Amino acid sequence: MARYLAFPVSRFPFPVVLLCVSCATLGRLAFTEPDVKLQEIAVTGIGLTGGTFELAFDVYNPNDYRIRSTRLEVGIDLEGTHFGDALLDRPLDLSPTNHSRIVVPVRFEWAGLGAGAKALLTRRAVGYGVTGRVLLDTPIGEKTVALHGTGNVPLRKLIR
Repeated sequence: MARYLAFPVSRFPFPVVLLCVSCATLGRLAFTEPDVKLQEIAVTGIGLTGGTFELAFDVYNPNDYRIRSTRLEVGIDLEGTHFGDALLDRPLDLSPTNHSRIVVPVRFEWAGLGAGAKALLTRRAVGYGVTGRVLLDTPIGEKTVALHGTGNVPLRKLIR
């Protein structure tokens, strides 16, 4: 005759079972910072006092869950000269394990940029430096991701 062990329900109360399931779920929600790369700079307007351009970023969310950016702050240097700062405070959804294209408008003024700054806008590619931060809302809480990078990026000469 086989014996079965029976545990009374009161020994494993519901909150303990719920806690164990929650811990297992949270364990899978580890946060990995998104990979942010500047893809392109598109000139959108040039005038006597300055101009505007757009920074096109490729953002890869390596996480298995959707995250939302609540704010993006970025400063851009071109060929060692600070060109401008941008703020994007509209929400952006980043799909799980997917790339997203994010476009950030930047306004600049010629004053203080130096005589060589106008020449930069006629080149096909320029050296850039980006610094800033992205505020993210994730299932495991708010996170701040620092942006920093350097490299060369194509510069679209056509004004839209």
